[in-house]
Amino acid sequence: MAIKVENLSYVYSTGTAFEKQALKNINLELPDGQFVGLIGHTGSGKSTLIQHLNGLIKATSGAVYYNGENIYAEGYSMKNLRSKVGLVFQYPEHQLFEADVFTDVCFGPKNLGLAREEVEERAREALRLVGLKEKHYKQSPFELSGGQKRRVAIAGILAMEPDVLILDEPTAGLDPRGRDDILDQVARLHREKKITVILVSHSMEDIARYVERIIVMNRGQVLFDDTPREVFSHYQELEKVGLAAPRVTYLMHSLKERGWKVETSATTVPEAASSILKALKTSGISE
Repeated sequence: MAIKVENLSYVYSTGTAFEKQALKNINLELPDGQFVGLIGHTGSGKSTLIQHLNGLIKATSGAVYYNGENIYAEGYSMKNLRSKVGLVFQYPEHQLFEADVFTDVCFGPKNLGLAREEVEERAREALRLVGLKEKHYKQSPFELSGGQKRRVAIAGILAMEPDVLILDEPTAGLDPRGRDDILDQVARLHREKKITVILVSHSMEDIARYVERIIVMNRGQVLFDDTPREVFSHYQELEKVGLAAPRVTYLMHSLKERGWKVETSATTVPEAASSILKALKTSGISE
């Protein structure tokens, strides 16, 4: 078990007029190698939660375990935790600061105390994995496009060879092609490296397409935690908390209401297309 969250609560500005409970008694288990989607409306607690997973925020009460060890135990190495549980923030420019791309990606493994040769080898491999071309290595990261900056930020985390990769809105502000490029790379990393991926996103289409499990946050608590099919079957409840299902879900329910024999549990375009073609064939329309 990679990460376990036990009775986790967090209160901002405790004891002041601005006190606010951001998380309430969260209990979660995140197994090795799982691709998890984390969704919720603005203010639901999802960003606060992910910052607990690598120790950037300390819980007001409760515990976080990484590989069976309580990260709040005396003497626990947060430096080691953050090399194994990598977090890429929504705005990559907040994580980029070196003079050129290659040096920036070297920063993490260099701080692990590795030899220069290994640091540079890890940086090259990480940049290759995220699909950034070598011609950009000596450029300033601030000269790059938004999508390229995201790749560099992700590479900087990958160079530390984490077991868990947390991505907070990695495609925010990107065009459709840029969004697909980034998420396809992340999906490939998940398959090839067998790392745990936690994807925070407002795009229900992206969540449905890539993840195997969805955790829905609402008012600092877990509302749903299940497969995409099961979670999106509660689309009316999701709407009540400011969320939605993929557009495919609404299409399939609309067709069902019109008498089509389709699977309303379809959450992706390929699943919907298969179900619609099957319904057409059954009805004899395709003949």
